[in-house]
Amino acid sequence: MEKIYVLDTNVIIHDPTAIYAYPKDKIVIPITVIEEIDQFKKGLDEKSRNARQFSRILDSLRQQNSLAKGVKLKNGGTLQVALAHKVDEEMENILITDVNDNLILGTAYKFKKDNPDKDVIMVSKDANVRIKADAIGLKAINYETEAINFEELYTGVLKKEVTGAEVEDFKKQTEVKNTFGLTSYNQFLLLFEKDKFRHNVIAKYHKNENVVRPLQFYKGEPIWGIKALNPEQEAAFDILLDDSVKIVSMIGIAGTGKTLLALAAGLQKVIEEEKYTKLIVTRPIFPLGKDIGYLPGTKKEKYNPWMQPIYDNMEILLQSRESQEETKEKGKFGRKRTSSLEEFLDYGFIELEPLTYIRGRSLPDQFMIVDEAQNLTPHEMKTIITRAGDRTKVVLTGDPYQIDIPYLDSESNGLSVVVDKFKDEKISGHVTLVKGERSMLADMAAKYL
Repeated sequence: MEKIYVLDTNVIIHDPTAIYAYPKDKIVIPITVIEEIDQFKKGLDEKSRNARQFSRILDSLRQQNSLAKGVKLKNGGTLQVALAHKVDEEMENILITDVNDNLILGTAYKFKKDNPDKDVIMVSKDANVRIKADAIGLKAINYETEAINFEELYTGVLKKEVTGAEVEDFKKQTEVKNTFGLTSYNQFLLLFEKDKFRHNVIAKYHKNENVVRPLQFYKGEPIWGIKALNPEQEAAFDILLDDSVKIVSMIGIAGTGKTLLALAAGLQKVIEEEKYTKLIVTRPIFPLGKDIGYLPGTKKEKYNPWMQPIYDNMEILLQSRESQEETKEKGKFGRKRTSSLEEFLDYGFIELEPLTYIRGRSLPDQFMIVDEAQNLTPHEMKTIITRAGDRTKVVLTGDPYQIDIPYLDSESNGLSVVVDKFKDEKISGHVTLVKGERSMLADMAAKYL
């Protein structure tokens, strides 16, 4: 039976190609949605670009036939723009007719009344719209064509409980056949004894040979003054330092060391090993709490408050590095002075850039870190990753439980989608960090609040 899907404005703003998401069914766009889309089209942000793209799609479709009568889509479905601009008489005493959401719901209700033999479904990313639809007897769903099951999201580390003898036997070997159920490229294996407070062995799966080998790129030495404090951090360092892996994602709650590890590896590769020409660090600009409004000054002065967490982590690394150099050079005359962050910025080794300016750029031979990536839509994530040029490595960090963008959640944000879609790719690696290392207080806050 053909279904009728009525799309809300927020669905179109989230994905301008949403009209193709339900093959062989009928898609209805209420005229109120068109009017709301018109309000978005003049801006320069992602919402405005999506609004303009959707308008262009409709404009091309109307060349085939009248949108009011219905146009055939390439996926076998039908698109119709519904011109009704008033709530059905039965709903006038229930819905306030001058509210756009209610006008859209009224259109959906009219289609249900006119098509009693068909399944009419309201599609919205707004929970309140779905609640109201349910209240008036309409079936309502979230737009989740790109959503994944976050509880079953790939972690990148397979944990196996074994005996102490098995651990010792594993340590003596340089290569072990995969009998553990490892399936993905660059996946890690953690063997541990029951009731032991520290891990016993962490190793990496090589899918082409179907074998497990010890870590190749991280051997426990400090990377820019810091060492891994748990097995997941060891795995993260190993994959970050592997130049054959072009995209790395790290997920973890606050304090697990995602940003610090990524920055340490980036500095090591750019400054120490000179494998990349520049370290680019970027993050979405979105305020936590009430926005303080426009900021004065140059571009750098404007985005400094947003990049302050990056500065904080950089200073920690530079201080750790300086401390490490002091220890090495203790007792020697003329100890080499460690460069400051400002000097690295001035020399062009490090570039801190808000994501606002990333579109249209081409970034070859660079180590690129995208922090707070959970606040990006899948489309925005695609825009960023496609900026990567030849020999560029992209590192994505974030916590899908801390999302500040409306209509995004742990299952539909760009970071979670990348982890799920890229898990079987040879040039991709992922690690979920589970243990907080910032402080006992930070770990308790992340756990209980």
